[in-house]
Amino acid sequence: MAEVLLFHHAQGLTPGIISFADSLRRAGHIVHTPDLFGGRTFDTLEQGMSFVEDVGFGKLVERGVQAAEGIAAELVYAGFSLGVVPAQLLAQTRAGARGALLFYACVPVSEFGSSWPKGVPVQVHGMDADLIFVGEGDIDAARALVEEADEAALFLYPGDQHYFADSSLPSYDPAASALLTQRVLDFLAAR
Repeated sequence: MAEVLLFHHAQGLTPGIISFADSLRRAGHIVHTPDLFGGRTFDTLEQGMSFVEDVGFGKLVERGVQAAEGIAAELVYAGFSLGVVPAQLLAQTRAGARGALLFYACVPVSEFGSSWPKGVPVQVHGMDADLIFVGEGDIDAARALVEEADEAALFLYPGDQHYFADSSLPSYDPAASALLTQRVLDFLAAR
């Protein structure tokens, strides 16, 4: 059994994120799903990013760091898109990390320190034609992370959707989501 701190994407803590967390819980894992938006969800990525800009990106990342306080340090940190930032920050900087699961995004390791921590496994998941994941350079950061980390995998799925594993959004891809979920469950079973 693993304990996971799971951060939502820019559309908020949607029913699809809760459903994903529940699938991990049904497998016996403890999953924390902090709401960085205070209950707000958005119909589009653009609306969510507008909210992020209004609140302040740094403030939202700080909320993510605060969400880890009071929880045991031996966590797997996971994040969807925007949520990758606090997840990756904590995986790289908080002692005791058991792993990282980065969905639809990856930040260059140098943003949070000089290197990926030894012994912290990581998976990165994204679609091979996603204009955000591929077009904005996240795939390059993911490839560099996979080269650097002791135990790492980059999983690319055919398609162009960004939020493909959120069952509450039109971008949901059931087949890709099922494969992602199985890979995540296998990862967590080893922690």
